[in-house]
Amino acid sequence: MTETSAGLTFEVDAAQDGRRLDQGLAAHAADYSRSRLKRLILDGAVTVDGVLIANPARKLRRGQEISLEPPPPEEMELAPEAIPLDVVFEDDAYLIVDKPAGLVVHPGAGHPSGTLVNALLHHCGPSLQGIGGVRRPGIVHRLDKDTSGLLVVAKTQAMHAALVELFAAHAIHRVYTALVYGVPNPPEGRIETAIGRAPQDRKRMAVVKDGAGRRAVTNYRTENLFQNGAASQIACRLETGRTHQIRVHMTHLGHPLIGDPVYGRATPARLNALGPGARDAVSGFNRQALHARSLGFSRPDNGETVRYESAVPSDLAALIQALDAHQ
Repeated sequence: MTETSAGLTFEVDAAQDGRRLDQGLAAHAADYSRSRLKRLILDGAVTVDGVLIANPARKLRRGQEISLEPPPPEEMELAPEAIPLDVVFEDDAYLIVDKPAGLVVHPGAGHPSGTLVNALLHHCGPSLQGIGGVRRPGIVHRLDKDTSGLLVVAKTQAMHAALVELFAAHAIHRVYTALVYGVPNPPEGRIETAIGRAPQDRKRMAVVKDGAGRRAVTNYRTENLFQNGAASQIACRLETGRTHQIRVHMTHLGHPLIGDPVYGRATPARLNALGPGARDAVSGFNRQALHARSLGFSRPDNGETVRYESAVPSDLAALIQALDAHQ
């Protein structure tokens, strides 16, 4: 096999005879996730015996020459910014960040700067640039802007690819604390649906028919009851990680998150079920009451099982205290 800054070339051996093209590439390109390799194949970056092949499932034959020539990296336009970070853990391979509510994870429409990515570029320096992609360096998964809690950020290409595979295999332990209206019945259970864009509002996500969205699984357990059952604290463990998954699933169950501006409107009936102090606290809570409190996985580089925990931030702690007060 030969490898250059432009890509790599290898010859199919007996062990790879009959394997899929994306599988053969994965065996030689450890720094790329399988999803990234599939996209490169579909984008025309791979040839077999000099012929462009855009089918990831194409079967390989012994003796064929496979070449991968990824496109040149885009010009880096992101600027490092001295935004404070709460770093829970860091070594040469990755870091765990406790993201505050209000911080956008990566630049996008309406948020060209002031994001977690800008802060990471300042914290890690030039070594982070391009890890896992130009626009989202180091980012493996995301949290909504107004969800607080733990995120893992890769610091090497190999760790990024390995963590992406762990997420794809649902091998990441993730637990969230959510405060919801009412009390789920049963108090513990498993929600499995398809989640996709809401037909009437494409800016919202919704539970949709099978085949119209992506499979989503949330395991929930009621931990505390407040205000005579007007609200409760729920632990949600994710098996999948779809956009707005917990918010959509709890709404589907009939118990939307407190403070959720999209799925959890504070109706008069919901507010009137609360005591005066709790009612004021809920009315003044201006984000979804959701915190990523636990994150764990088996390290791809050494097999060590790691788990990180985060206490609820001060705004959520104050809301819990108000809900827990006597009516």
